[in-house]
Amino acid sequence: MTFKGVLFDFSGTLFRVEDTESWLRAVLAEAGHPLTEPELAEKARALEAVGALAGGAPPTLPVPDRLRALWEARDRGAEEHRAAFTGLSRQVSLPDPGLHDALYDRQMRPAAWRPYPDAAEVLGALRERGLGVGVVSNIGWDLRPVFREHGLDPYVGTYVLSYEHGVQKPDPRLFATACAELGTTPGDTLMVGDDRTADGGAAALGCAVLFVDHLPTADRPDGLRPVLGLVDTN
Repeated sequence: MTFKGVLFDFSGTLFRVEDTESWLRAVLAEAGHPLTEPELAEKARALEAVGALAGGAPPTLPVPDRLRALWEARDRGAEEHRAAFTGLSRQVSLPDPGLHDALYDRQMRPAAWRPYPDAAEVLGALRERGLGVGVVSNIGWDLRPVFREHGLDPYVGTYVLSYEHGVQKPDPRLFATACAELGTTPGDTLMVGDDRTADGGAAALGCAVLFVDHLPTADRPDGLRPVLGLVDTN
């Protein structure tokens, strides 16, 4: 198989969001609402259990019935995304009700995200070899500033974001749009992601798919390098 383009998922593939405790600590400090360390740890555990951090752990507690439809459609629009995640967050009592929106705003900041250690190396090598690079993400906000802040934007030829198209992975239309914008066909495009359901949708279109593990950045120093091995076989 000869690849002419590679598509990447965002969260858990190229970047990892900060952990829930760091996320909460940063927002509380900025808002001037300090908690004791035990209180902070307990609130962070509660927020993680309800799945309030976009890009973080999925909910381990059931999504409330009143939020279920919104949760299923969360990546189809910016308003739906914010409402879904702040709705989950509001299940946890915080010192100020305004902190729930502040938490949501924090996860959109470049400072909340870190690229995986090999991301720049792999993206740069792909562009040097003449392959098109795209990002296909289920998301409710513009992630381009994250790529710019961390120096990865020059390697990316197109961003196809679910909220900008009103559909979410595994809908094949997102992958088809990315291929078209890169000037590739599904048959010569590789999709790299961490979600076998969402990212695996590219296979239905005819793309090859490579899965990586959604791990902390320190625990996955070279998970993207197999991409270069696949490209080297062309």
